[in-house]
Amino acid sequence: MNSPTSNSDIDIPDDIAAAAFRRLIRHLRRRPDAENIDLMGLAGFCRNCLADWVMDAGGADNRDAARRLIYGMDFAEWRARYQGEASEDQLARMKESVAKNAPDH
Repeated sequence: MNSPTSNSDIDIPDDIAAAAFRRLIRHLRRRPDAENIDLMGLAGFCRNCLADWVMDAGGADNRDAARRLIYGMDFAEWRARYQGEASEDQLARMKESVAKNAPDH
């Protein structure tokens, strides 16, 4: 049986997956109001996770370069422009959501 993290159960050709991923990045760049903390609280991943995945896949040499690919600018600039302070409620939702990412969940 395939694990949820296995690629063998994902029948999306690489060119189609790449196009969909680029569309996701364009969408997130147009929606800075969808804050990372809220994405984490709902889905257990955010723009920084995407950047880490790009780096892990060999698409960038370091975290800063990977984040530039995802954000379309330096992360510090994006954070200064768009990121607010996280509320206690947002942090609690994020913690609960991230716990669901564990492989044994």
